[in-house]
Amino acid sequence: MAAAAEAEEELAHAEVLELFQAALARLVQDPLLCDLPPQVTAEEIGSQVALEYGQAMTVRVCKADGETMPVVVVQNASVLELKKALRRHVQLRQARQGGVQHLSWKYIWRTYHLTYAGEKLADDRKKLREYGIRNRDEVSFIKKLRK
Repeated sequence: MAAAAEAEEELAHAEVLELFQAALARLVQDPLLCDLPPQVTAEEIGSQVALEYGQAMTVRVCKADGETMPVVVVQNASVLELKKALRRHVQLRQARQGGVQHLSWKYIWRTYHLTYAGEKLADDRKKLREYGIRNRDEVSFIKKLRK
């Protein structure tokens, strides 16, 4: 009896998930959200809407190889929030492209740092605005030099 109820519950969950994905796919067809990927998450939709209403900003994170990653954070975000958003951006991209599934972010932040206009973003609690970072500004992802 319990197994039948469990199977019914799983089926209901699968149906709900399918309906949710279909609704997201229709939502992404909106001109405001058309540049989002087909397998969009609710978080990405929320970020895009926040951008449109001026509640968030895009910070372009530039890697040494020339790749630029657009990362969305709230207007009064701290350096730590930017790092978390960058981590989420990379994880989503890797999941979609089927790349490496696990990165050691502890290693990454020991080996690299973010800079803006030549200044290291060293204090995780400091607001991006205090460094002068605004919407569409570029932050560089730089390898730390050995001491």
